[in-house]
Amino acid sequence: MYFAIGGLFGTPSEPITLAQNSIAAVGAIFLLAGLWTPVMGTLTALDEVWIALSLHSPGRQDTWIHIFLAILAVSVAMLGPGAWSIDARLFGRKRFDIDRTRGMRPSL
Repeated sequence: MYFAIGGLFGTPSEPITLAQNSIAAVGAIFLLAGLWTPVMGTLTALDEVWIALSLHSPGRQDTWIHIFLAILAVSVAMLGPGAWSIDARLFGRKRFDIDRTRGMRPSL
């Protein structure tokens, strides 16, 4: 059983596990900071799917957790960074305004 950071590096005989977990850790740090959000969200989602479907994964019982993390990463990639993110400071925040009156019939 792997715990905390000890499971991050795997064992020397498992370089694939080291690569998978390193990509996941770096992607998570970038997503938390809000830097390159669409790119890192996509990369992290692909990595989590790779971990979930990989035969080299040390914990095969954790497949659903990795699928859930992939869905969260795709959601963050599509929604974009928040107001306090580095991307918002560098490139400006893009707001999505939802028009709730569209398609409604006018009241008489």
